[in-house]
Amino acid sequence: MDLLSLSCCLLAIFLSLSPALSTNSEGNALHALRTGLSDPNNVLQSWDPTLVNPCTWFHITCDSNNHVIRLDLGNSNVSGTLGPELGQLKHLKYLELYMNSLSGEIPKELGNLKKLVSLDMYGNKLEGQIPKAFAKLKSLRFLRLNNNKLTGTIPRELTALSDLKVFDVSNNDLCGTIPVDGPFANFQMESFENNRLNGPELQGLVPYDFGC
Repeated sequence: MDLLSLSCCLLAIFLSLSPALSTNSEGNALHALRTGLSDPNNVLQSWDPTLVNPCTWFHITCDSNNHVIRLDLGNSNVSGTLGPELGQLKHLKYLELYMNSLSGEIPKELGNLKKLVSLDMYGNKLEGQIPKAFAKLKSLRFLRLNNNKLTGTIPRELTALSDLKVFDVSNNDLCGTIPVDGPFANFQMESFENNRLNGPELQGLVPYDFGC
């Protein structure tokens, strides 16, 4: 066997022993997500980390360049926590995680998903604050975080999201006042009900975190 053939043979053996090398960063991020979740209905059984990319997995949609653009796990009876790895899905446009039993805090790394259009995480058990990093999601049109256990204020940084059309944080434990700038001027009060919010802020009269 010549040196070139031997090198190729050794490389093939090495790759077969190292399945992580054959996956891309998006596949690694999704596999990390799966590792942190309990999946009693086996909805994630097709998520095979040894594949070159995750575009053949159920609940995943890719574009023509094999980039993950949609993750659909809504109403899938999964539980567990979300890790920072989700922020590696740089081409993601739709993140649908609603109506599960997800707990813990929302990773601030989701603010890295610059192409995100829709973020639906309602109907879970998420805690902690709404990440200020969401202000970096300039393409975001739909943000639904209602029916969780979120605390703290509504970040004023979100008023810069000029494309935001739907915002729902009802049925949490948020405090402070409701923003009135930017897209918040158009949201119905139902989007904020059943919190500890003090109504629309009176600019210049009280701090926005009044009552927290």
